[in-house]
Amino acid sequence: MSAALAFGAAALGNLYTEVTDEQAYAAVAAAWRQGIRAFDTAPHYGLGLSERRLGAALRAHPRDAYTLSTKVGRRLEPCDGTGDDLANGFAVRATHRRVWDFTADGIRRTLDASLERLGVDRVDTVYLHDPDDHAEQAFREGYPALERLRAEGVVGAIGAGMNQTAMLTRFVRDTDVDVVLCAGRYTLLDQSALTDLLPAAADRGTAVVLGGPFNSGLLADPKPTATYDYAQAPPRLLERALRLKALAEAHGTTLRAAALAFCAAHPAVTAVLVGARSAAEVDDCAAQFRGPVPAAFWQEARTTGLLPADAPLPGDAL
Repeated sequence: MSAALAFGAAALGNLYTEVTDEQAYAAVAAAWRQGIRAFDTAPHYGLGLSERRLGAALRAHPRDAYTLSTKVGRRLEPCDGTGDDLANGFAVRATHRRVWDFTADGIRRTLDASLERLGVDRVDTVYLHDPDDHAEQAFREGYPALERLRAEGVVGAIGAGMNQTAMLTRFVRDTDVDVVLCAGRYTLLDQSALTDLLPAAADRGTAVVLGGPFNSGLLADPKPTATYDYAQAPPRLLERALRLKALAEAHGTTLRAAALAFCAAHPAVTAVLVGARSAAEVDDCAAQFRGPVPAAFWQEARTTGLLPADAPLPGDAL
């Protein structure tokens, strides 16, 4: 089954800069118009703002017409609301504070709050969100709690979402997760998921959703001020991204199209998750995702060492 394009709603929580309600709703409307039917959010994104906006924007559509995922592990507790949340990356008032909580009770409470913000009675997928420093609790308490929620029919699928591959691989090998969300570790610039996570998922039949196909910006528009994994891009990666961009343009395509096509080409990948803060960005991503990338681009990228020899490539270049 070929990978689908999915909508990541972190920007709807005012990631880095403010997005108006109108811009947020227009972005979701554009996604729907482009045929996107999978939407992902989390309480972390704007202290619940992303969930509220996404739920409101999807309310006009039948619940069975789309799939919705959110995350657990960061419980939101009300606070005095003074100051902002920019230290955590979101341009919102600090009305709540995040509490790491992978206990069974914490997960149920967090999910109940998400359902209320989203305005739905169920979500299709729930991920344990960034349990990097909470592995013991996540595996001992959090994961079994998700299993129970799945067995009760409260959620359809369960998994974990992280920016690393080692613990995700452990989830695939040692638990019965349905899906894992891996951000930034399988892109044109970073293929680390190829060594452990993707082979394990393929062996177990576990679905993989890839987030961060542009490595938080560098592969969308490589320039000295571009970000890579939420920080300023290192010079060596900027140089490599510029080489890939020049190669793409020489073959009549774009770096963005190549970045999305590369992610979608691995057989374990079921969806590529892209974040967008405007209708124009959604329309561009959809156009790039559909756009052809010539086999000659992939072949030259491989022979020049810009891509590894063992990475699955799209189309005729396989």
